[in-house]
Amino acid sequence: MRDILSDLEAGKQLSDPDPTRRAQIQMRTPLPKRFYKAASIAPSDTGFAVHLDGKPVRTPGKALLALPTEKAAALVAAEFEAQEDVIDPVTMPVLRLVNTAIDGVSTDTQAVLEDILRFASSDLLCYRADGPQGLVDRQNTHWDPVIDWALTSLGARFELAEGVIHVEQPRESIAVLGAHLARRNDPFRLAAIHVMTSITGSALLALAVEQGGLAAEAAWTAAHVDEDWQIEHWGQDSEAVARRAFRKRDMMAAVALLEALGDRI
Repeated sequence: MRDILSDLEAGKQLSDPDPTRRAQIQMRTPLPKRFYKAASIAPSDTGFAVHLDGKPVRTPGKALLALPTEKAAALVAAEFEAQEDVIDPVTMPVLRLVNTAIDGVSTDTQAVLEDILRFASSDLLCYRADGPQGLVDRQNTHWDPVIDWALTSLGARFELAEGVIHVEQPRESIAVLGAHLARRNDPFRLAAIHVMTSITGSALLALAVEQGGLAAEAAWTAAHVDEDWQIEHWGQDSEAVARRAFRKRDMMAAVALLEALGDRI
């Protein structure tokens, strides 16, 4: 059981970030069959562990797959229960995120924190179009409230620029975000924030969602203002639709994990 789970998370099944390419690979590499009857959760020394047929699940790094809250563990157990004839890791975004948190983020939370701050130093929301006016207005509508939230809620002021010329953000603002994230160094929470940041291209959107200052769907829409504008005018292909759906599934899994962790800070 543990060897199969390790293979899944090591990428032997989740073999390519592109959904079309991944489907082609998986046609040649059959998914493993479901080998357990039931998934459940049980108290452990570190919280709540996920069990398959009464046996604890291990991460690819051989650590116990346990989460801080019962609700969070239930999310992973539900993903195992949802598997039918085969185990498809693409449909288990919370499991992948939790494995990353336990095996990766927990070993160096500072590195993850610093990567989020790198996004903040060139945050998507700070780079505005100079035209057409419809796009400018749409960016202002979706992005300005988050910039305002960062100032009023976190005390972090961000400079805006037109185009792609880099604008240096106040060092004090980045320091404020760093201090804010340092209080959120729980590996699961930090991993979820990092996933949202990397998917949206905006640390500010991720932090606003995590703090309850912005709904997840609103953040998703804000992150895709430019893309949606292009789609409305030029359309999109099926591969782009599949990639976007995959990213949204991962984003919403991160949001679900944050909600299940609760406000413990």
